[in-house]
Amino acid sequence: MALTVGFDLDMTLLDTRPGIKATYDVLAAETGTVIDSDLVVSRLGPPLVRELANWYPPERLDAVVARYRELYVEHAIGPARELPGALAAVAAVRAAGGRVLVITGKWEPNARRHLDGIGLEVDALVGDLWAETKGEALRAHGADVYVGDHLGDVRGALAAGAVAVGVATGPYGAAELAAAGADAVLGDLTEFPAWLAGHLGRTAGHPG
Repeated sequence: MALTVGFDLDMTLLDTRPGIKATYDVLAAETGTVIDSDLVVSRLGPPLVRELANWYPPERLDAVVARYRELYVEHAIGPARELPGALAAVAAVRAAGGRVLVITGKWEPNARRHLDGIGLEVDALVGDLWAETKGEALRAHGADVYVGDHLGDVRGALAAGAVAVGVATGPYGAAELAAAGADAVLGDLTEFPAWLAGHLGRTAGHPG
């Protein structure tokens, strides 16, 4: 069986904070609603509707979710930047003969725009998933490893029986990721190729 590694998107592969902040600011101006966009981008990870529910009543959520996703295309795709080591981490999986997944809470069409924007080809992309529901997709695709910055990513990996690799580039530090059950914690993805080489060496030495 080929190695299969899943990655989260926001604050794992990409720093999407500037564009997300800009999108929330435009949405707030359009709708006449006060939104603390700095607070929003400090806690990326949970589903969009959960965040918007902090600022809008339930009867408005469907409309503002749809409008946010429209605004996102204009305001958030261009400003996103690769986090240190992201493309090299994916290349390390490819070099090991592995498959690459991106499993994200982001709406899938906009996640695809992000991947296309940085020229990142993946074997599968699944959006609109969070925490344990990420685990369902990881299990369906036979993921051996899942890499993410959020405690929810650790939970998703563990739910799938995958090795949980936390990366401390998002809202949680290394100690918090480890306490949540991460099997390994990296400062950023520049450390991932060496970790993967060690992981594959260990697993090769202990078949089954």
